[in-house]
Amino acid sequence: MPSESKENYLKMLFYLNQKSPNIALTELSNALQVAKPSASEMIKKLEKDGFVASEKYKPIKLTNKGKKAAASIIRKHRLSEMFLSKFMQFGWEEVHGIAEEIEHISSEIFFDQMDKLLGFPSTDPHGSPIPDKDGNILKRNYKKLSEFPEKSTVILKGLKNSSSDFLNYLNKKDIQLNTKIFIDKIEPYDLSFTVSYKDRKMEVLSLAICEKLLVISE
Repeated sequence: MPSESKENYLKMLFYLNQKSPNIALTELSNALQVAKPSASEMIKKLEKDGFVASEKYKPIKLTNKGKKAAASIIRKHRLSEMFLSKFMQFGWEEVHGIAEEIEHISSEIFFDQMDKLLGFPSTDPHGSPIPDKDGNILKRNYKKLSEFPEKSTVILKGLKNSSSDFLNYLNKKDIQLNTKIFIDKIEPYDLSFTVSYKDRKMEVLSLAICEKLLVISE
């Protein structure tokens, strides 16, 4: 199994790979908030292990082995978040940091049992897909709330941002996954949305917030 440090790099490479299969070293070092020489040294180690392909002055690419290893770490992380949420009653704004520690446990049986106890969930508490044991991730055709017109009714299914600050904001607004939202009005000037949901009427959400809410049409 890769070291904890290697796993953190693999996980970040996986996220960056979702945007583009060609990953710049500067992009990686910035995302991890580490010095570029440190990132370069780790890439050499990951290449030696067969997790990445890299040439001088060229983008970094995850190999199939690297993608599967990274997906395994993400699976452990998201299963841990679900376990903390479902069985230990942690809020969705609390689970990430704890799951960051649990994900580095190497025992596959431990996470298989966790998966079984949870009923084999397909998503984590934030609506992000959980990879299967082979590293496959089911893609969801969610749209941003900001893409819908007035008078639409949608259901919240995921988030583009799961920072604790954003999750605490949603808590204050009483917005959770599967909340049904009706779009009353879109302000032409700043494109803010006036919406209604549950017992809340005419709540205003900024465009920045609406772009982070992933929904499906009812």
